[in-house]
Amino acid sequence: MKPENAIEITDVSMKFNLYKENVDNLKEYFIKYLKRQLSHDEFWALKNISLEIAKGDSMALIGRNGSGKSTLLKIIAGVLKPTKGTVERSGSIAPLIELGAGFDPDLTARENVYLNGAMLGYSRSMLDEKYDDIISFAELEPFVDVPLKNFSSGMYARLGFAIATIAKPDILIIDEVLSVGDFKFQEKCEERIAKMMEGGTTVLFVSHSIEQVKKICNKAAWLDHGTMVMHGDVFEVCDMYSKN
Repeated sequence: MKPENAIEITDVSMKFNLYKENVDNLKEYFIKYLKRQLSHDEFWALKNISLEIAKGDSMALIGRNGSGKSTLLKIIAGVLKPTKGTVERSGSIAPLIELGAGFDPDLTARENVYLNGAMLGYSRSMLDEKYDDIISFAELEPFVDVPLKNFSSGMYARLGFAIATIAKPDILIIDEVLSVGDFKFQEKCEERIAKMMEGGTTVLFVSHSIEQVKKICNKAAWLDHGTMVMHGDVFEVCDMYSKN
């Protein structure tokens, strides 16, 4: 891996098997599986994707729904293993991939700070020290002892972003999480992302808002039906994508 790169993606492809049969329960599924009675269609969500992301860059993944953006982010984060190809990463990763991931809705906001923080590798002492900053940034002071199942999607997003960014990860991955927050909170998040980039954090960002992409990112990669159309300067790629 080149020392100047945070992420190197080499010939990555991802196949999903879409099973045709309807099964009523897990037992029936395993019986049919063992008897080789399950037929499926192959769906390639990604096809031979190669991309190098330099340390400190902010790379947007753009494309229509179903283009493979979220699948690629999950592979980079280590949530999915590619069918083919390799992904190399340098440093720690803080992923904000799915709203509510890493949270227990039956626990309070206070309890979820420690649960989610532990999943990101933060120590108890570090979370004790940063707890007030997390709650303050998320603007959740009146709701710290409320179970998350009573939270709105925007409150989930605020808490998740505040926890993931309270320490400076080497790589920050954000998938559409900011789209559920209000405009003022989005501005706060954009300011924090900019400061993290100044400190050397590499950002991977997915948003349907091209204006937000241009504001946050300096590079972009355009995916279409699992293939790479082009990548490079964010304005050049976004302008070509908007004309398509």
